[in-house]
Amino acid sequence: MSDSLLHKRFPALADTLPYVRLGTAPTPIRPLEVGTGVALWCKDDSAYGDGGWGGNKVRKLEWLLPEARRRGARTIFTVGGTGTNWGLATALYGRDQGIETVLALVDQPMDDHVREQLRRLEKSGATIHFTHTKRRTMLTAPWLYLRHMQGRIRPYFLPVGGSSPIGALGYVEGALELADQVAAGVMPEPSHIVTAVGSGGTAAGLALGLRLAGLKTRVVGVVVNDSLPLDAPHIARLAGRAERLLRSRGAQFDPTGLGPDDLTITTDWLGPGYGHPTPAAHEAQSLAAQDGLRLETVYTAKALAAVLHLDNAAGFGTGPVLFLNTYGPR
Repeated sequence: MSDSLLHKRFPALADTLPYVRLGTAPTPIRPLEVGTGVALWCKDDSAYGDGGWGGNKVRKLEWLLPEARRRGARTIFTVGGTGTNWGLATALYGRDQGIETVLALVDQPMDDHVREQLRRLEKSGATIHFTHTKRRTMLTAPWLYLRHMQGRIRPYFLPVGGSSPIGALGYVEGALELADQVAAGVMPEPSHIVTAVGSGGTAAGLALGLRLAGLKTRVVGVVVNDSLPLDAPHIARLAGRAERLLRSRGAQFDPTGLGPDDLTITTDWLGPGYGHPTPAAHEAQSLAAQDGLRLETVYTAKALAAVLHLDNAAGFGTGPVLFLNTYGPR
């Protein structure tokens, strides 16, 4: 029997929506002491995943890899930046499931992390195409897709970050897990949960999952990517597509009514653009390290910087606030 909380809530999905456990759940929740006035907690999803990898990418792949196999695909074709954690996670976990990975990579600011990540990608077994720009990627993607067909078998195309309706189910599952932890007294029900938004799937899945779980927690998304439309309407639409997917596969529940007004999405901590660190992110990273929490300046440190500012600006009220650490490499 599946150990998915989503399958347990909606048993009909077990026959129509395959799932494979790739990590260890639930991930830990603990108070976070970084000098804020509001009660601040951390759900550390960097602890999710087996071996040397965790984070939000693994939760998405638990639904995406079985879906690829259900479709008969032998290859996943996806895109990302040259320092992509998403692409590396797909290559590593896909390889374990017998699925090849093809990556189209767009340039991002070069630093030591990106150089090391490129070396990891080369060792992962993924087929890499350097498409350099978003425009060139869009122009060459159809040709690359056809090039990597195996006979009549098509690759399974996934958008940046795996943020498709099926990929978003990773954090529907994550929200149900959080609800169980709240019910067990691990932490009080949070007033807000804050996450970095790089492609939208994590925030969309959380928003839908919290509604299904009956929690009133509001999702606050901190946008870190300026190359995609990641405002509240777009993320709410992705959540709506995930909701319709669940119904189409057999889940029965009342409509959630989830809309853009149910999300708080901010671009105030983006800085010059994707992959560019900011002084606020460096400060948040340093504060988190003092409390034993490892962050990076592309995603998670920018999200924590928003937490610190919004707390000082009384944006969270009395809380408690839950910071979601989605960092992958360990």
